[in-house]
Amino acid sequence: MAVNNRIADFHNEIAEWRQTIHQHPGLLYDVEETASFVAEKLKEFGVDEIVEGIGRTGVVGVIKGRKSDSGRVIGMRADMDALPIVEKRDLPYKSKYEGKMHACGHDGHTAMLLGAAKYLAETRNFDGTAVLIFQPAEEGGAGGKAMCDDGMMDKFGVQEVYGLHNMPGLPVGEFGIRSGPLMAGTDEFTVTIEGLGAHAAMPHGGNDPIIIATQMVQALQTIVSRNVNPLDSAVVTVTAINAGKAYNVIPQKASFHGTIRTLDKEVRATVHNRMKTILQGIADGFGAKVDVHIKEGYPVTSNHPNETEFAARVAAEIVGESRVQTDQLPVMGGEDFSYMLEERPGAFIFMGNGDTAGLHHEEYDFNDEAISVGSSYWAKIAETAMPAG
Repeated sequence: MAVNNRIADFHNEIAEWRQTIHQHPGLLYDVEETASFVAEKLKEFGVDEIVEGIGRTGVVGVIKGRKSDSGRVIGMRADMDALPIVEKRDLPYKSKYEGKMHACGHDGHTAMLLGAAKYLAETRNFDGTAVLIFQPAEEGGAGGKAMCDDGMMDKFGVQEVYGLHNMPGLPVGEFGIRSGPLMAGTDEFTVTIEGLGAHAAMPHGGNDPIIIATQMVQALQTIVSRNVNPLDSAVVTVTAINAGKAYNVIPQKASFHGTIRTLDKEVRATVHNRMKTILQGIADGFGAKVDVHIKEGYPVTSNHPNETEFAARVAAEIVGESRVQTDQLPVMGGEDFSYMLEERPGAFIFMGNGDTAGLHHEEYDFNDEAISVGSSYWAKIAETAMPAG
């Protein structure tokens, strides 16, 4: 494994940064402590420019190479926010804020990019400009979109952009990537049914919205099995049903909500259209009213072919070709790096976190053994995309 020797020298320092960030988690855009920590470190490293407040609480650091003749500008992104989860493991660096924890490894992502920043600012062995993007609100807040909407790509002249996420179950020192769709588009739906309330002992006097809701939930399961090509991927999952409070009262209303996951725009549109048609048809058949609200979330995270090949080649130079899966199966989770990939060509890669608890689990912890691998990947992305000559 060809981990960068200089980065390996300050591996423990990067791990300390990671653990400090872990102790001070912030949700969505409320990542001021982490953003301040990032800005302070970038200043300490002597990067050429630090801009705070992009996408509300995002931070961007700019490092110029020894030469800039190439005019190349490469963006590298890490996310900073945590999750509203109570941490269960009694770690020495356990979260200091009850009900908030870094259960997805964004503390590790941020620390690894800081490690690369320290190295790149020290060596500057590249011809061009490295733009280091520290993003808030990946966990449902579309912080990636907020940074793009603030004109980040144009402001810093980003030409290509790369992202990374740790993956529990994938051994440390391995990577997974694929060209095209890697992570799903994520939508949320809320359905409200209005029937006619009645005494539970005299159901014939009302129009039970609970019965209607159960029919709807069952019918929604046919969308994937009967309206989506079996060779395509889609998920329609109802995650909550709410109706009534009393044992002897049929309520006037019932509601349920859930998520839609797809890897293709046309499949996404098909699912949305079939959902609305099916639910309206069932409501009409029962003589009830229905309101269907679908909130479009993150787009599909779709890697660009040339940049995917490049990212895989860089990863292979660090860990060896046999340890880079270039046919990584897509994941139906969502990722707002998708917004950056819609603005610029780039690629998103998975990095092994070893045999740890899964993402978003109360016992998850980022594996510090992976730090040198991740920081080396970022450093080599810059040096390989913008060779010094």
